[in-house]
Amino acid sequence: MKKKTELKRQINAAIQACLDKKAEELSILEMEKGSGAFTDYFVLCSGTNPRQVQAIADEVELRLKGAGLRPTHVEGYNQAEWVLLDYVDFVVHVFSEKARKFYDLERLWKTAKRLQPSDLTSAPKKIAPGKPAPRSRTKTKPKKKAKKK
Repeated sequence: MKKKTELKRQINAAIQACLDKKAEELSILEMEKGSGAFTDYFVLCSGTNPRQVQAIADEVELRLKGAGLRPTHVEGYNQAEWVLLDYVDFVVHVFSEKARKFYDLERLWKTAKRLQPSDLTSAPKKIAPGKPAPRSRTKTKPKKKAKKK
């Protein structure tokens, strides 16, 4: 298992690739440890036509290849109804709208925790109640007011 921060960075790269290719209905499922799932996360999204489904899958592969990560398995690319990209610790599913409704993985894995892309980015550390917020080390200059003519 990879370091959690590295894994989250890779999943974020996959999510960004999906969004950059205008994927629809993006959802992220964090699988429960005892659920029988063969991975830790599912990234699901839909394309509106076979070409877009393939373009989304291509972009995910390209982005992650740039980060030194290749899928261990790719399935369904030629049919472009449901492309599965298996990266061991996470799996990216790119569906046609029809296949997405038919297979309904969110219902099938309803015990999985649903995440937002923001849940995978490093969250700012929470400050304990009653403690002052840490002060910034950089000094901010007051903004100059524009002169009226």
